[in-house]
Amino acid sequence: KALMEKETLEEEEINQLVKYGHILTAEEKLQLVQQSVVDEETAAAPAAAAPAAAPAPAASGAGESITSPMPGNILEVRVKDGQAVQAGDVLFILEAMKMENEIMAPKDGTVTQVVVSKGATVDTGAPLLVIG
Repeated sequence: KALMEKETLEEEEINQLVKYGHILTAEEKLQLVQQSVVDEETAAAPAAAAPAAAPAPAASGAGESITSPMPGNILEVRVKDGQAVQAGDVLFILEAMKMENEIMAPKDGTVTQVVVSKGATVDTGAPLLVIG
């Protein structure tokens, strides 16, 4: 059964594919991540009246705020305040659904503030750092 035949996969199915050595293509990985975000947003919609979680630290540095594209855990922070970066440089390694995702710089600049640290849990849209 081809992986792309299914629109969504449950986490258990994903774990079985990984257990049996199926290698996910970049397109399959993106589809799984996008579907998990949609599923989480759909599940969270009825709970909108529930109290909100503690807000993420605010990015106060001058420049463009780089946000998390998906919920997950920060496994590695590869930059520090004041460091020059170029577009495409890997800034963070974000673990989501047991997969490591590289968060890259969208433009050249200097890191004015790193908002998260190794081990932090982030939600979609949470500020990670600011590039000036």
